[in-house]
Amino acid sequence: PGEPGGEAAFARRIDPAREPGLSAEQRQLMAQVELAQRRRALQRRLRGRNTLLALGIGAVALGIYGYTFYSVSQERFLDELEQEAEAARARA
Repeated sequence: PGEPGGEAAFARRIDPAREPGLSAEQRQLMAQVELAQRRRALQRRLRGRNTLLALGIGAVALGIYGYTFYSVSQERFLDELEQEAEAARARA
């Protein structure tokens, strides 16, 4: 409020290269801070993606594990073959 353009001083973006009151050290510090903020934002985004990927891979692994147990428990044909073999031996 009170400034031309309706922007407050704290919300106005500046270009460090064109700002007359900044020293070279201040410009360098501002560039380092911006770089650190970008890295943090990228890390947050990647952490979220990595979490989703890990959950997806874990769900697939658990699904395969569960399906394997289910399918093995359904395999009764070997038991039937053994019973038929025993019955044939008993008859012979």
